[in-house]
Amino acid sequence: MKNFLMTFALLLFSVSASMAQRFAYVDTDYILNKIQDYNDAQKKLDGMTTVWQEEVDAKFDEVKKLYNKYLSEEFLLTDDMKRQRENEIIQKEKEANDLQRQRFGFEGDLFKKRQELIQPIQEKVYNAIEKLATNLGYDFIFDKASGGATLLYTNSKFDLSEQVLKSIQP
Repeated sequence: MKNFLMTFALLLFSVSASMAQRFAYVDTDYILNKIQDYNDAQKKLDGMTTVWQEEVDAKFDEVKKLYNKYLSEEFLLTDDMKRQRENEIIQKEKEANDLQRQRFGFEGDLFKKRQELIQPIQEKVYNAIEKLATNLGYDFIFDKASGGATLLYTNSKFDLSEQVLKSIQP
């Protein structure tokens, strides 16, 4: 009886172990910071960001100076001159906002440059993670970087999307 229980327990453990999913995690921030190409690209982006921010700040400083000058001379100006100055200030502010959007907005210069410099390195890391997960038999790989748990890799055999669709469609 003892041998039977021992054999049954061993068999049960083997079956549950073979059905178990294997999880792992990586820290992509740690990995990327150890890659010299990434650090070089980040320094290049930081330099461009500084230059572009100074350019934007200069435009907004110009608007501020025009506005302060307008306020100090407002009582001396005719209505037409006031409107002209106000329009000039509005136009300069619009130009400053447009430049800021062009440099830092969604799909702006910074976004495009980041894609050009950083994305290929990130893809290389993600491809290495996927290859490693496949070779070592992991089913799920999480990223612990940035304080969250982002799913980087999943074994497609655990995707139930089609079954869910079939169960809800008539």
